[in-house]
Amino acid sequence: MDQPKIVRVLQLLMLFADNRYATNEEICQRFGFSERTLFRYIDTFREAGFVIKKNENNVYKLEISTHKLSRSLHDLLHFSEEEALILHSAIDTIEAPTKAKERLKRKLYAVYDYKVIADLAVERKDVKTLHDLQSAIEDRRQVYLRGYRSSHSNTTSDRLVEPYAFTSTYDQIWCYEVQKRVVKTFKISRIQKVDILESKWANELEHRTGYVDIFRMHSTQRFPIKLQLSLRAANLLMEEYPLSSQYMKEIEGNRYILDTEVCSYEGVTRFVLGLYDDIEILGSGEFKDFISYKVKMLNK
Repeated sequence: MDQPKIVRVLQLLMLFADNRYATNEEICQRFGFSERTLFRYIDTFREAGFVIKKNENNVYKLEISTHKLSRSLHDLLHFSEEEALILHSAIDTIEAPTKAKERLKRKLYAVYDYKVIADLAVERKDVKTLHDLQSAIEDRRQVYLRGYRSSHSNTTSDRLVEPYAFTSTYDQIWCYEVQKRVVKTFKISRIQKVDILESKWANELEHRTGYVDIFRMHSTQRFPIKLQLSLRAANLLMEEYPLSSQYMKEIEGNRYILDTEVCSYEGVTRFVLGLYDDIEILGSGEFKDFISYKVKMLNK
């Protein structure tokens, strides 16, 4: 499907997602296609598992039954990486409020079971986890993150939390951890299962989102870094951490400058040490000292 067609389909979904009824004539006039094309889209939506209602005045409304939809829609539509990139880009071309577009991205993410074009390709096993967490957020409920595998504590345990926001790439979720009384992020891929509880949020005033850097580290603190990278290092950085591209600037000699902020030096240090001959640290004596300390520890 080419991009203009994708845009029309997404615009039609946006219209119905706003819970507004629209007549055949209004829809065709707005999107510039025939009634025959409209009926073809409606048939496709029905085959995909959408519920379409029509009132006595032949006015249509489309509803999404997410519990029945996910598998049938995935079977109907398969996206290659290139098609998924087009789809993701097409959403941003729709003339609609930013929040509405982000809501549509979340729904498409949960429904289609495809790779999000950001800095993470979510595995199929994590789609239900995301859907359950989104449902808990919408209902303002506490959940148990069952079997959470923590790299920090090197343990696997159940966590009682109040989930309230995803990071921009949907690979982590901001939560208030009830027992420890702290705000933190949890990686989606490390959650074995989500149990949604009947208990509602009890600590909403503590629900604050911090900053997640391009290396997927999070904190309320930020530290500036500036690196000069070879073409090889720049390519590897943007491939592994695509969000870094917005902070990259090309200079002479096939070299690049990365100028951004990080939440800690841990993430960027792992990358720098892996490509030490291809990266020059500019300024930031504190970061250089941190690198030197890490190298000294490795040589012990």
